[in-house]
Amino acid sequence: MSEKYNILLVEDDPNFGLVLCDYLKMNSYNVDLATNGKIGYNLFRNNDYDLCILDVMMPEMDGFTLAQEMVNHGSDIPFFFLTAKSLKEDVIQGYKLGAKDFLHKPFDPEILILKIKAILDSKTEPVKPVEDNYTFLNYSLDVNLRKLEGNNIEKQLSPRECQLLTYLIQNKNKLVKRDQVLDNIWKENTYFTARSMDVYINKLRKHFKSDERITLENLRGEGFVFALKGEVVS
Repeated sequence: MSEKYNILLVEDDPNFGLVLCDYLKMNSYNVDLATNGKIGYNLFRNNDYDLCILDVMMPEMDGFTLAQEMVNHGSDIPFFFLTAKSLKEDVIQGYKLGAKDFLHKPFDPEILILKIKAILDSKTEPVKPVEDNYTFLNYSLDVNLRKLEGNNIEKQLSPRECQLLTYLIQNKNKLVKRDQVLDNIWKENTYFTARSMDVYINKLRKHFKSDERITLENLRGEGFVFALKGEVVS
C-alpha cells in the first residue's frame, strides 16, 4: 500500500490481542493495542487513527461505551466491533452508534483484512489542493508529506488536519462559513461532523498558540477566520 494507515485495536484478551496486532502489522498497518476501553480512549484522545477496531465485552469500559465516547468527542474516525455475541440487539446498538461493520469471533483473518481495506478505501477523498506547497508568514506546509514547519515548530499533521489547514490557507484573512467547510472537507453536514470540525479547529489553533501573528477566530454562528498579521488578502 502507498501509505501506512494507523489502527487502534482495543481487545482485552492479551493473547488474542497480540496475535491480531502482529497480523495487522504483517499486513503493513501501524497498530496500537489497548487492553481495555479506558486505555483505548486515552490512546484515541492523544493520537491520530484512520480506523478503530473495538472488542465489545471489555473491563473498565466496554466497546459500546468507548464508541459513544469517541462520537461524543466529535470523532469521524470509522470503527467496527469484534464480538463473540450474535444478539440482534447488540448489532442494532452498534450500528446506531455508527459502526461500519461487525466481525464475529472466531473469524478468518483474511476476512478482517478485506473489511479493513473496504472501510479505508471508502473514506472521503481528500480535498485536492491547488498547490503541493504553501507558505505563509515564515511557515511552510508540504501537502504531500502533511508536514507543517516554521517558527521553531515541526508538526506531522493528520490527513484531516492537513485538509483543513490547506483550506484555511487558501482562504486566509477571509470568513469561511461553517457550512462551507463541512461541505468541502467533510462532505456531510450533520451534528457529528460539525463536532468533528470543531475538534480539528482546536487542534490547529494549538499548533499556532505561541505565535501572536496568527489567530484562528471562531465567529459564533458564522464561521472561521484564519487571520495572519502582516499578510493581506490575495
